[in-house]
Amino acid sequence: MSHPPNHEFQEWWNKQRAATDDVSDDRSASKDTRLENIATLHNPPSPPAAAEKGGRSRSARQLSWIYIHKLQTVANYVAVLTNGFASTIRTANRRLAAAPGRPRPESRFYKIIKLFLALSVFLLSLELVAYFRGFHFTPPTLEVGVEDSVEYIYAKWLEIRANYLAPLLQRFANLCVVLFLVQSLDRFILVLGCFYIKLRGLKPSAEIDYEQDVENGLNARDYPMVLIQIPMCNEREVYQLSIGAVCAQDWPRDRVLVQILDDSDIADVQSLIRVEVHKWQQRGVNIVYRHRLVRTGYKAGNLNAAMRCDYVKDYEFVAIFDADFQPAPDFLKSTIPYFKGKDDVALVQARWEFVNKEENLLTRLQYINLAFHFEVEQQVNGWFINFFGFNGTAGVWRIKALEDCGGWLDRTTVEDMDVAVRAHMCGWKFIYLNHVKCICELPESYEAYKKQQHRWHSGPMQLFRLCFRDILLHSKMGVMQKANLVFLFFLLRKMVLPFYSFTLFCIVLPLTMFMPEAQLPQWVVCYVPGLISILNILPLPSPAESFPFLVPYLLFENTMSVTKFNAMLSGLLHFRSAYEWVVTKKSGSRSSSEADLVALALVGGAGAGAAEYDIDDGDDYDDDDDDDGGSQSSAVPPHPPPPHKSTSESSLADLNKLEELRKKKNRMMMIAKKKEGEKRRRKANRVYRKELAISIILLTASVRSLLSAQGIHFYFLLFQGITFLVVGLDLVGEQVTT
Repeated sequence: MSHPPNHEFQEWWNKQRAATDDVSDDRSASKDTRLENIATLHNPPSPPAAAEKGGRSRSARQLSWIYIHKLQTVANYVAVLTNGFASTIRTANRRLAAAPGRPRPESRFYKIIKLFLALSVFLLSLELVAYFRGFHFTPPTLEVGVEDSVEYIYAKWLEIRANYLAPLLQRFANLCVVLFLVQSLDRFILVLGCFYIKLRGLKPSAEIDYEQDVENGLNARDYPMVLIQIPMCNEREVYQLSIGAVCAQDWPRDRVLVQILDDSDIADVQSLIRVEVHKWQQRGVNIVYRHRLVRTGYKAGNLNAAMRCDYVKDYEFVAIFDADFQPAPDFLKSTIPYFKGKDDVALVQARWEFVNKEENLLTRLQYINLAFHFEVEQQVNGWFINFFGFNGTAGVWRIKALEDCGGWLDRTTVEDMDVAVRAHMCGWKFIYLNHVKCICELPESYEAYKKQQHRWHSGPMQLFRLCFRDILLHSKMGVMQKANLVFLFFLLRKMVLPFYSFTLFCIVLPLTMFMPEAQLPQWVVCYVPGLISILNILPLPSPAESFPFLVPYLLFENTMSVTKFNAMLSGLLHFRSAYEWVVTKKSGSRSSSEADLVALALVGGAGAGAAEYDIDDGDDYDDDDDDDGGSQSSAVPPHPPPPHKSTSESSLADLNKLEELRKKKNRMMMIAKKKEGEKRRRKANRVYRKELAISIILLTASVRSLLSAQGIHFYFLLFQGITFLVVGLDLVGEQVTT
């Protein structure tokens, strides 16, 4: 029997279901509204039609979600900036606290900077007192009557400042501005010359093309004899890359000899390089190892000792590569042809390409500077003047030209520039190849970069002081060539540039804030430096990638003027620090694996048609070991190795010997990596006192500029002071400790 229907329960159930459906619809509508608001943020709706202007385009709920989303975005940015700033402050505190307790000896240059810092702090204190007393509205006069009052002292300072100090400062500022404009004009002319070369498609021509040797019917004897030298000193990180790249050269093996000139004073590094050389000897490469017991003359002495070997007289050209350079397999085929039919050409220089230019901010800023050097300075001087400074590596010299100008001398720390200037004085010409590139790496730490720049800017002044008389009286150059070498190459680009960069922006500009009677116009502080920085970036191969770094580049170059100015003075005045030689630290940034280099050596590097190699005992190659730098070595013949033995003829002892060498090399590499890791853990970022002192000077001057309401001057001093602070705390470049 069925129960009668319950109408009261049915009505209650229908009401509850309807209420539930309304809530679900509201929640779905709310969710859809949120999604619609988020989509509206990324795809704003089109403006409402004219008929709908009176109504609201967005509801109150939509607007609230939009503003909440914007507030969240702003909060995220603020949180990131706050965390970054707090992390920077914590790192700075740790670096200052970890600074060595034992005081380092203060240089004369640093003492002068400290004196200037004390003066800036005193003048700022005086100006603050005057500001809060209202002297900027009504300056006091000397008729105060009380000579020991603050008003009288400040009035006396105003009189001395206006009548004596400000005129002298203004004259010196005008001198710096003139030098700045002359140097800017030189930079502008160089850029115009670069654009002219690009628009006309100008480049040096070669009379022979070794890449087409098959069609031209060339044989091995048509290739000149080439000596390749790799000077190195304790190059644990990069020796394998450089040796492998050089041994992979696509050149007949009986027409080339590789010299590994090792000045290492660390026993395990010497052993590693010996094993690497022996490995390539086993592969049939004509390569020798040389080591000096007496390391006199640094790199110049090393190269000079190698050039005194008896077998060098059989070679016509010498190619030089630093330990971190990796030439392409066709490097010799791309450079040697430019000597053909040009007996007055002494040097063919290739361009540098950097594998780690995007490693950090420091390497990126270095790239902008060096890219301008090669793209503009070297190319323009090479095309219009046939002279430029040899870069010390990635170049091929005619050995006859080296002998004619006196060879390598160790009288300066820029032996490459020295030999180039002397060759130019003897009438030789140079060729720069902008399209031939040789990869290398940039210093990744500020300490390594600073030492490199000190050597690069003190050496030219040493050389100028030594050869100025010879340029004027004993050189074979014409009047215009002498003028270019003295006024443009040495004075303007090596002396004037660091001089005005430091004095104008680090000394004169802060002083004009405390002595407003002497002024620097805004175009000197902002507009012209910005224009010159743009000109530095425009000719680069990819200027769009460098434009975001325009302002950091300008500020960083002014920061480096301290190091460059100090180095220039030490070289010009014959200070002891000018003769310090420090090998630039490399990190070993790899651009190609060892397997790739071996493959190139086997396939493309045979040069004489060899497509395979066999293990050779290498007994016919005697290492010229423990050379004292003055003895001659004739034990290494400049001839090809004996015919390769087949695999069936090679003895088991030779195979065992090679395997033992490989195991020994692996063990030494593991020990070296362990030691390097321990050394790296002990190492910490340094604190640079000169940069910190100048940062306080600039920030002090920015406060004084703020009191005077000078807009552009204030912002320039503020950001330049912050840049000095960041560099002084070693927060740019490789970070060893955080």
